[in-house]
Amino acid sequence: MRFEGTAHRYGRDVDTDVIIPARYLNTSDPAELAKHCMEDLDAGFVGKVKAGDILVAEENFGCGSSREHAPISIKHAGVEVVIAKSFARIFYRNAINTGLPIMESPEAVEGINDGDTVAVDADAGTITNVTTGATYQAQPFPPFIKGIIERGGLIASVRERMADR
Repeated sequence: MRFEGTAHRYGRDVDTDVIIPARYLNTSDPAELAKHCMEDLDAGFVGKVKAGDILVAEENFGCGSSREHAPISIKHAGVEVVIAKSFARIFYRNAINTGLPIMESPEAVEGINDGDTVAVDADAGTITNVTTGATYQAQPFPPFIKGIIERGGLIASVRERMADR
């Protein structure tokens, strides 16, 4: 899996309440959720993010409430991958379950600025800041997680495996 896009950089402890505010949790429609992604942290996010872009954040990204709506809103806003120094455990699993690739790399986060062009090779675990030429290492996805993400999430993955039987 390869991704390349513009980095949108945020700080530490970005919680699910600012990723998708609770007032929008009355829907599970991904397109509707995407319209409000990051709105309480960065009101202009949806207007500037383009399909294929990359979200970069400090420690503890996705902390707070356990809601699948958060990674769904990020994915459907156009973000291809999230790179952070660390993720809240429940967000990490919700991201995988909804098919949103996420990678931990403190060094990459330190070396990426807002607006930089970033290329990710998730199979090799490499993150390259195309703007500066610096390359960083992250842990590649294990095959079972890669399979879940490639199929669009856990439910799609299970459906596909069940259809093969």
